[in-house]
Amino acid sequence: MFASDILKVLYSPKKAFQEIVQNPKYFGPLLIIVLLVIANVGFGYALMSKTYIEQILPNGLNKDEWTENSTLWVATPGAAIVDNYNDFINGTEAYSVYGEKSKEFSINNSAQIWMQLTGIGPINLLGPDGYKNLSLRIKEISPARNPDNATIYLFSVAPSSYFHRSLAQDFSNPMVNVWNNLTIPLGSDGWSSTGAAADWSNISGLKLEFTWLASSNITLLFDDFFFRGPFKSQLEAYGTTYLLQFPVVAVMQFVITWVFLSGVIFIMVKGFKGKLVWKPLLIVVGFALVTLFVQTVVNAVVYITSPTVRVPLEYFGTEREHETILNAISDQTWLFSQIIRLTQIAVPIWIIALCSLAIRMLAEFSWAKSVLVGVVAYFVTTWVESFLIG
Repeated sequence: MFASDILKVLYSPKKAFQEIVQNPKYFGPLLIIVLLVIANVGFGYALMSKTYIEQILPNGLNKDEWTENSTLWVATPGAAIVDNYNDFINGTEAYSVYGEKSKEFSINNSAQIWMQLTGIGPINLLGPDGYKNLSLRIKEISPARNPDNATIYLFSVAPSSYFHRSLAQDFSNPMVNVWNNLTIPLGSDGWSSTGAAADWSNISGLKLEFTWLASSNITLLFDDFFFRGPFKSQLEAYGTTYLLQFPVVAVMQFVITWVFLSGVIFIMVKGFKGKLVWKPLLIVVGFALVTLFVQTVVNAVVYITSPTVRVPLEYFGTEREHETILNAISDQTWLFSQIIRLTQIAVPIWIIALCSLAIRMLAEFSWAKSVLVGVVAYFVTTWVESFLIG
């Protein structure tokens, strides 16, 4: 009977509300909550299985912590290691995994400087789950010309076992007073190994070495060190536990909307000197929120049929990088985004229409007054919900 009433709300709401008011029971709205939980599990699965995130190390939870923490670095004897809070890569306010400072290395009257990142392993750079690239930002303050030689070392197990690669080809453009964004491919191509224990699946340290033909004062800035791995779906990367947030948030949203929407309607009707009984109103509004279930089902179907979205590290980078990736994703998913946007417009209108019908029936108001109460009650509820849920 309650399932029949739920369906009837969708195609014949007036008749459904008349029958519900005659025998108001809480079981109907509770059944809608159960359906909403099931639908949101499906929606969450569709969303997480279609969204692939580039795996990075550090994982971004503590920003780009390798250039945030000076204790992880050693450098040429006599070189200074300081935090530079004035010159760094500034990320987006909401999404960025970039920090709020760069790492500055400097030494006076020298033709060479090296800096080594220690205690970061073991890191696997081998196989389908291994990291494929290393990205970093470099800016040269002085001297006023590119280094004549630059080499990167990746240590494995012991300092005597390592891989090394020249970075000369990566500095073909001027790097003086300009932030250079380098992406260095990892693996055997272009790399040489030293020591029998060198193992791509067990990297424990990193070293950068720069050399000039003549001595001078050297100052280099570094930011945003990340090993970049394969793309994994959110479901694979975060596991099914993360999936539980979707039904939990959905139930919170339903209950808050249900209670506050009913409460605001009740207060406003009483303010207009109307007659209204709380229980029938609460139950009818609960049935009206079956529209949230419909919206979730539509969104789940949209994501199931949409193309796979790949989200690289740059999405969580600077404003410009974020916008570029976001625009590319938007172009790829334009049609599906339009469908979701239409549901976001249609469902609130649908809820307001059903609540206005319920107010007219229960309080015997005019259509104009019923719609006024419905509109104000809905927007007050969404305003409250934005503070409680976000």
